[in-house]
Amino acid sequence: MKKIAVILAVLLALGAGIGYTYYQDITNSNTAFEEEIKTLTIQTGSTFDDLLMQLSLENILADTASFKWVAEQKKFSTIKPGYYRIEKGISNNDLVNKLRSGDQTPVKLVFNGARTPQDIAGVIASQIEADSLSILQALTSEDFASKYGFKKDSYRTMFIPNTYEIWWNTDADSFVSKMAQEYKRFWTSERIAQAKTKGLSQSEVGILASIVKAETAKRNEAPIVAGLYLNRLERGIPLQADPTLIYAAGDFTIRRVLDEHKLINSPYNTYMHNGLPPGPINYPETNYLDAVLYPEDHNYIYMCAKPDFSGYHNFSKSLRQHNIYAAEYHRAIRKAGY
Repeated sequence: MKKIAVILAVLLALGAGIGYTYYQDITNSNTAFEEEIKTLTIQTGSTFDDLLMQLSLENILADTASFKWVAEQKKFSTIKPGYYRIEKGISNNDLVNKLRSGDQTPVKLVFNGARTPQDIAGVIASQIEADSLSILQALTSEDFASKYGFKKDSYRTMFIPNTYEIWWNTDADSFVSKMAQEYKRFWTSERIAQAKTKGLSQSEVGILASIVKAETAKRNEAPIVAGLYLNRLERGIPLQADPTLIYAAGDFTIRRVLDEHKLINSPYNTYMHNGLPPGPINYPETNYLDAVLYPEDHNYIYMCAKPDFSGYHNFSKSLRQHNIYAAEYHRAIRKAGY
């Protein structure tokens, strides 16, 4: 009986030791990194083995075997892609719960300064899982344009540069859907009413805002430029915006617009065609859209870059005054050797 009691005691001790080891595998910290937060990006289509390898290669886990055992006990095998923030000291149990539930963190998607769909596609693809080709196809799809109520050219006005929260594993179609939601969020009833007072549709506001953006990088000057072009539209004067000629030429390296550029046969040639072009010439940010909606009230119809090359402009009500400013600017250009 004494021998049996000893054997039982030993077995209980062994069982308790093994149980404690398993308990440690489940609840103790199992991270190998020193940072407070480590990010993990899991690709769509990843398998459990892929995940184990990634956790090891990226130095996230101290002990891959114990994580695998806990995952097996919790029947975790279906991998949910996404962008995850892993806290230093997280246990196997909590990490399995996080990954199994798909408790990912949204990423900050930023795009601005874009001229073309190709520009946007490249920028977006560098921040989410979707590749640039699929994004470009979605950005230029006539079917998508029709689906969201746009014409082929004006469809680009739906994509308003800003900073957005989005899931990293968003595909191209879902990205477009997200931008449609953000477009509706921007266009409040107040902004829609304001556009109507200018005689413009929402797309036309975006088109004019793109011209204003191309004309001035000075945001405090944008309402003045917007007011100038609205004056021209109201009076039936051609916009004669040089940036539209650069867009029509498809050559963004052009520094000076020449008379030959004014002969380009394109609906974007605002010297040749009255009114607004059929689509935007870039992707204007919200401040340029608001500059068109809330322009400065004045009687200017001409503008010319200042001869100090500050990026600001001189504005004129008469052609006579405009010609004086233009002569000053051209003298400065010749003196600078441009």
